[in-house]
Amino acid sequence: MPTEKKISSASDCISAMVEGSELKKVRSNSRIYHRYFLLDADMQSLRWEPSKKDSEKAKIDIKSIKEVRTGKNTDIFRSNGVSDQISEDCAFSVIYGENYESLDLVANSADVANIWVTGLRYLISYGKHTLDMLESSQDNMRTSWVSQMFSEIDVDNLGHITLCSAVQCIRNLNPGLKTSKIELKFKELHKSKDKTGTDVTKEEFVEVFHELCTRPEIYFLLVQFSSNKEFLDTKDLMMFLEAEQGVAHINEEISLEIIHKYEPSKEGQEKGWLSIDGFTNYLMSPDCYIFDPEHKKVCQDMKQPLSHYFINSSHNTYLIEDQFRGPSDITGYIRALKMGCRSVELDVWDGPDNEPVIYTGHTMTSQIVFRSVIDIINKFAFFASEYPLILCLENHCSIKQQKVMVRHMKKILGDKLYTASPNVEESYLPSPDVLKGKILVKAKKLSSSCSGVEGDVTDEDEGAEMSQRMGKESTELPNHLPAKRFQLCKELSELVSICKSVQFKEFQVSFQAQKYWEVCSFNEVLASKYANENPGDFVNYNKRFLARVFPSPMRIDSSNMNPQDFWKCGCQIVAMNFQTPGLMMDLNVGWFRQNGNCGYVLRPAIMREEVSFFSANTKDSVPGVSPQLLHIKVISGQNFPKPKGSGAKGDVVDPYVYVEIHGIPADCAEQRTRTVHQNGDAPIFDESFEFQVNLPELAMVRFVVLDDDYIGDEFIGQYTIPFECLQTGYRHVQLQSLTGEVLAHASLFVHVAITNRRGGGKPHKRGLSVRKGKKSREYASLRTLWIKTVDEVFKNAQPPIRDATDLRENMQNAVVSFKELCGLSSVANLMQCMLAVSPRFLGPDNTPLVVLNLSEQYPTMELQGIVPEVLKKIVTTYDMMIQSLKALIENADAVYEKIVHCQKAAMEFHEHLQSIGTREGLKERKLQKAVESFTWNITILKGQADLLKYAKNETVENLKQIHYAAVSCGLNKPGTENADAPKPRRSLEVIPEKANDETGA
Repeated sequence: MPTEKKISSASDCISAMVEGSELKKVRSNSRIYHRYFLLDADMQSLRWEPSKKDSEKAKIDIKSIKEVRTGKNTDIFRSNGVSDQISEDCAFSVIYGENYESLDLVANSADVANIWVTGLRYLISYGKHTLDMLESSQDNMRTSWVSQMFSEIDVDNLGHITLCSAVQCIRNLNPGLKTSKIELKFKELHKSKDKTGTDVTKEEFVEVFHELCTRPEIYFLLVQFSSNKEFLDTKDLMMFLEAEQGVAHINEEISLEIIHKYEPSKEGQEKGWLSIDGFTNYLMSPDCYIFDPEHKKVCQDMKQPLSHYFINSSHNTYLIEDQFRGPSDITGYIRALKMGCRSVELDVWDGPDNEPVIYTGHTMTSQIVFRSVIDIINKFAFFASEYPLILCLENHCSIKQQKVMVRHMKKILGDKLYTASPNVEESYLPSPDVLKGKILVKAKKLSSSCSGVEGDVTDEDEGAEMSQRMGKESTELPNHLPAKRFQLCKELSELVSICKSVQFKEFQVSFQAQKYWEVCSFNEVLASKYANENPGDFVNYNKRFLARVFPSPMRIDSSNMNPQDFWKCGCQIVAMNFQTPGLMMDLNVGWFRQNGNCGYVLRPAIMREEVSFFSANTKDSVPGVSPQLLHIKVISGQNFPKPKGSGAKGDVVDPYVYVEIHGIPADCAEQRTRTVHQNGDAPIFDESFEFQVNLPELAMVRFVVLDDDYIGDEFIGQYTIPFECLQTGYRHVQLQSLTGEVLAHASLFVHVAITNRRGGGKPHKRGLSVRKGKKSREYASLRTLWIKTVDEVFKNAQPPIRDATDLRENMQNAVVSFKELCGLSSVANLMQCMLAVSPRFLGPDNTPLVVLNLSEQYPTMELQGIVPEVLKKIVTTYDMMIQSLKALIENADAVYEKIVHCQKAAMEFHEHLQSIGTREGLKERKLQKAVESFTWNITILKGQADLLKYAKNETVENLKQIHYAAVSCGLNKPGTENADAPKPRRSLEVIPEKANDETGA
């Protein structure tokens, strides 16, 4: 099939089908045949050749086609042995005949599949009148609008305008288009007509506009929701917003607002119709960006202790290049603070004229005056965030200049300095809310027993460590430098309140002796050692204490460590070289976007709760946390620039896209699309990927666009987003440059679906079509402590855990079975299922064969006379699904209470577990193992209770979707609609964290 001409209308699809294309015909038993399919010129039949059948039998009458399904959603596709090798986006099925037989086909590209699906759906709707309908209404609204724009330029009514005016007009409407590309298109058109001169007629202007400003992937999406019209009316748009975009509380007024905002033609605005141009404008607007706007403001609980947050942190903030020879400059502080950084570093040394200076000691970096830096910090401290700023003070000054430092800080920062003494009766740091507008000094402090002015050298004397290393041949890095003595003045000590720097010794010592206001710093090498060898201890340590991780001093190029390696251990302050762009800074910048870019991100509950089990190096699912399935389809790209430095290569790029998941080891994964050759303007990828995400709260998704044809710097653009900030449905991803600037007009168009999210479908954690029967079902396992009284309590929890799992998975399996009969995958939601199945419920005269009785809480399907067996099967499967939804809703609360009761009973042993275990004869390793198993079991119980509550919420949501879709499709039994029934909301309500007195945790 020719691909030179872009598809921009149903007529284009019909023409392409008449011309025909090669498709793969899939049969059972892994058989696949290559056949040439074409539409008869009279549009009455779909034919294929060669065939062993008589030519009159190797065809399907258009009138006999019941529906056209996209994807691999028939029994033949699901059971075919090579189904895994077939792209979901290239597969489609033609369902025909009274017995609903399926012709299962695979196109060479998603584009070709879309052409056939769109064209066949038009033919089903309009039959032999399709062309007449298209000719009478085709693009009238759009053509009138484009013609009107032409007339506004052709003020003298000459019938033609200059090439320059035509190009400028089209570029104004589509700023991403290159002027040279528009000019070339007009010149090609003139050449094909043997036309001399460069003036442009109205017909030429309309043709080039259609060719350049129509995105086929958006056109195919529009006709899918428009009931085979060339525009969306208010009801079509409502259904798209509800079913795909997950927008809540939609009505026709809101649809009209969107149409008036984005539809360019006056006719469309007046009639309430959204054309392809208006739909494109809407999908490319901030309303449809991938980043959830709710996260653009502070949206997390800011009343938790400071140690419960990740804190956006800078290392060697004063450097703007590398840390060995690079210049120091106050712009480093301005940049970091404007980016939402909440922990900056000041390495302070004695300077000339009794003025302390900042630089990396023992190196060739330049110096800046300490007072200037404090001035800048005072000015920009709360520019991007009102939450506390931590000054990591590395003091190398004499007593005399320390007093100068104190004088400058007190005079310039004044009341912003937080100097309140820690409350010894408390056990946790104050919250970011309490510390709003305050600046904390993190530094060494005189001990209470020290009456003089001596202290140990800071454990972060990175310059000295680097200087030592530069003179060594050994590649082994010492854990600690030999302790030195230095003078510390009382005035500086008094500025340090709740961020006192102390040296880390070992976890057991810290658990017993460290004060909550004491902060330890870890060289990344030492931190990595603890992360690998003591992952559980490291997580538990960070539940109470602040930990700062700084890069190895041997990173003389100021390269960055991977912050995820330490976030997964709960380390709050992971110091990054903000001056060094790349993957690691992309992760840091992306991560801190999620809470209004305020510099603080609340850590996952499993990393905060006192009694919870989490190992940083888990390579499997996390106990107590429901894995989620992330389904991403990379559809297309727009206006990719050339990679930086690739001028010698020319204007054309060969792009491909990586989708990366960053998080705990179990979640780290990446997949890539194929390369689209010589097309950076509008490449079509149409490839889908799936990722199981075991700890969503700690995961990020990174989209990276690369050029496959350039040796060296092949980076085109990227975007990094926390998993929790993803919006489901059809979204545009704004690409950013290597240094974080937004690339003008460069974007990816994607579709996102996530478990337990409204919109875009709800895939289930076991995969798209995998259902486990009860015999092979996996139940959460509790561990034996070998402490009889405690084990007895946990033993009582096993039956309700099994009941909870059965309720959840019976519901999920029943829903998946219904989705499959509707001809949809598990990625679909129930609203989409009802939309897909509604045409089958209508008889030849459009009278309903099946209606839904919505008068009760659980909508039932009622047959209206004799119906085909295939519809009876759908009704039976629907009834089974409703029964499973009912069982879950009516039993969930009782099972939930049993689990919570067991959890409370077990927690009564928590405080005295060590002594109980000792009395039972457990010692050392066995006692430690018992404590760990207790924590594991409590985590499992919390998780199972939460999963059941989530499942109940999801079930209530499913019933609302069925109700709303039935009314929207007109399938409700007259008089049974409940006008007060709430519409589906955007997403499941977050289950509030249980109070300590509720769970015993």
